Amino acid sequence: MERDTHFIGQSSAFLDAVERASRAAAVRRPVLVIGERGTGKELIAQRLHHLSPRWGEPLVTLNCAALPETLIEAELFGHEAGAFTGATRARAGRFEEADRGTLFLDELGNLSMAAQERLLRAIEYGEVVRIGSSRAVTVDVRIVAATNADLPRMAAEGTFRADLLDRLSFEVITLPPLRAREGDVAELADYYGRRMASELEWGRFPGFSGAAMEALEAHEWPGNVRELRNVVERAVYRWGDEAAPIAEVVFDPFVSAWGLRAMAEVVPAPLPCAAEPEMPSEAPASLRDAVEAHERGLLLAALERLRWNQRKVASALGLTYDQLRHCLKKHGLHQGRA
Repeated sequence: MERDTHFIGQSSAFLDAVERASRAAAVRRPVLVIGERGTGKELIAQRLHHLSPRWGEPLVTLNCAALPETLIEAELFGHEAGAFTGATRARAGRFEEADRGTLFLDELGNLSMAAQERLLRAIEYGEVVRIGSSRAVTVDVRIVAATNADLPRMAAEGTFRADLLDRLSFEVITLPPLRAREGDVAELADYYGRRMASELEWGRFPGFSGAAMEALEAHEWPGNVRELRNVVERAVYRWGDEAAPIAEVVFDPFVSAWGLRAMAEVVPAPLPCAAEPEMPSEAPASLRDAVEAHERGLLLAALERLRWNQRKVASALGLTYDQLRHCLKKHGLHQGRA
């Protein structure tokens, strides 16, 4: 396996899914891989191919969500010259390219009903017909499909062919989300942190502080491993000090005290008996003075409302802890109650 196709993890839920993929690899039947975004569906497809008797043949991938509906069938089954506007020459489809190998269909739930019907026929009879041709081409292709959609529900609603779902679901491998993989966050964070430190040519990887690791393990990870990799690599890159454990982790890089979203969310909701923002007794001398006075008033109101708990204040104002500390120091509030 290549460097970027390693499986990192030790949780039983994750290892069970990998073991099921390893067992299914030797069987020539279709496999359906289910999982949230970023859980590693494509890595499972690669494992199914490389551990199968077809490992020396092509592994062809098609993302069904990346192409408009009008081009999906041409990509899958190919076309003859002149079959449609722009088809200046004949072209083999992904089925023919994957002959004797594996065809990985990602985002399967995005296939149109017409493409689903042709896909079912290709799987059932091992034949494809290029668009604009009447001659069937025999192919030997093992199908691996992946999706994060609820295909059984779609079949019940009539938006996905039930007979195609039956044909594809000889084996269904459901990948657990990262939040359900107990103990794997720390292992993955260490792996990607060391890789980033090596890329930055650090002499050593200092690891994460206890508080930073607690934050990583407490996060819900809606983007799963892909999101974790970005967060960890960003933390290492921004830290820049290989001698000290990494103590700051930014989960949302779009959060900023000066961003549009922060400005829209910075005003705390009024609460009963909440302290009013402190305003200057005299008219401000300039717009900058007015803005700074208003910012200081907002900070004071939030601090009083949350009993000067700085971490709660940072969360309420949409700031990181370090951004809040910067604002407090700027307005002379970092020493405690004004």
